Amino acid sequence: MKHALSDRHYHMPAEWEPHASTWLAWPHYRGDWPGKFEPIPWVYAEIIRRLGQHERIDLIVNTASSEKHARKVLAKANALPNHISFHRWPTDRVWTRDSGCTFVRTDVHTETVTGGHGFRRAAWANKKKRGAGPGTLAAIKWRFNAWAKYPNYWHDEKIGSHMARIAHALEMRPVHHKARVVLEGGSIDVNGQGTLLTTEECLLSKTQQRNPSMSREDYEKLFSDHLGIKSVIWLGSGIAGDDTHGHVDDITRFVSPDTVVTAVESDPNDLNYEPLRENIRRLRAATDQNGKPLAIIELPMPGPVAFEGRRLPASYANFYIANGIVLVPVFNDPNDRVALDILADLFPDREIVGIYSGDLIWGFGAMHCMTQQQPAVSP
Repeated sequence: MKHALSDRHYHMPAEWEPHASTWLAWPHYRGDWPGKFEPIPWVYAEIIRRLGQHERIDLIVNTASSEKHARKVLAKANALPNHISFHRWPTDRVWTRDSGCTFVRTDVHTETVTGGHGFRRAAWANKKKRGAGPGTLAAIKWRFNAWAKYPNYWHDEKIGSHMARIAHALEMRPVHHKARVVLEGGSIDVNGQGTLLTTEECLLSKTQQRNPSMSREDYEKLFSDHLGIKSVIWLGSGIAGDDTHGHVDDITRFVSPDTVVTAVESDPNDLNYEPLRENIRRLRAATDQNGKPLAIIELPMPGPVAFEGRRLPASYANFYIANGIVLVPVFNDPNDRVALDILADLFPDREIVGIYSGDLIWGFGAMHCMTQQQPAVSP
């Protein structure tokens, strides 16, 4: 039996809703941190040590040798939790926010494969293990092409399917005009109630263009059909140094259903000053899924971070919300404490932990880029 798309109901939970697990991939590709790779595994160890105190971790490792190395580093750092699972899958890079699947909840259960409404769903195996009805987990397997920039992504393109299989989640592959849709998790952020944040620079620009045939309206239909979105807030540009060309998780994030934090730059001469001011103007004019305005909290930017003459995408907005904890990138900057205090006020029931990311950001990503949450099946 085939189900029309209107018969299926999908919902992307907010990041602060309960997690079953956090997905990470162990670093191995030195080309992402040329000249700075040595400290990166230890940064990962600290992140895993902190996360492991609050939730299960699914860690992707390239090979048996890579797993051995990871275990050795984690053990030395007192960061090898009991509830960690290792998965030996080859990867090109470690940014699972973008290469991994996007987990959603669905209340429909079927084995059929349909092609209507720009959509393909894979059949389930071992369906008795997965259950059915409200709260069933599904996985949106976007096509990944390394931000339409790098040629080495074929291992990463498969990661989302591997994750879906391990999570016992129904895999869905959105298509538009018979082509699979390219999307990265860092390009969207949701409030769990039907409102989504994204940027025109990432999804509508012809630079690093992901889906040439898709318009603003096409994206909004895609988000409605697959993520349960009723309102899309389009910001303008991302920050300087971001090689993804405008990911929203570096600039503006939901911290509750009606509240966002958004990055601001105080120096009028900085490259980020005017683009971030324009984003605030758009947020002030925006409304949520119920037509209500958002509460807007300003989050300062750190001072410019550069290496080998290149501006890097350092931002406190690239934090990760997990069970009982928020991991925040910090940069030995005076604004570190200001940002941590703001987030502590917004998440009074969670531990706020700063993770030094001055070396990590040389790979053009931080806490949010490297993680992917797997929601608990039931809220």
